[in-house]
Amino acid sequence: QVQLVESGGGLVQPGGSLRLSCTTSGMTFTLYDMGWYRQAPGKQRELVATITKGGNTIYGDSVKGRFTISRDNVKNTVYLQMNSLKPEDTAVYYCNARMFSLSYWGQGTQVTVSS
Repeated sequence: QVQLVESGGGLVQPGGSLRLSCTTSGMTFTLYDMGWYRQAPGKQRELVATITKGGNTIYGDSVKGRFTISRDNVKNTVYLQMNSLKPEDTAVYYCNARMFSLSYWGQGTQVTVSS
């Protein structure tokens, strides 16, 4: 079955960096658009960044210029490089794979930005 496994979350100080990874299995990775979403306590899940199977990217307004999404079609993995982290970036970050009406989610990884 399809599996998406996130890793790389943790505790970081404001201004720091983290790199999240989402490794997939059970799917033809190159056919899927991939994305990162996040959900903070008491808030709705929101878009962080997406990357199409062709490599086109979209970013949420709050992370533009600070975060970079990328994909490795050999390793079947999507990455999120997060720089200049702020306390408001604290959330559970989820990986998403989408193809037409199919949509799969990972279990999430916690990112906490605090001094």
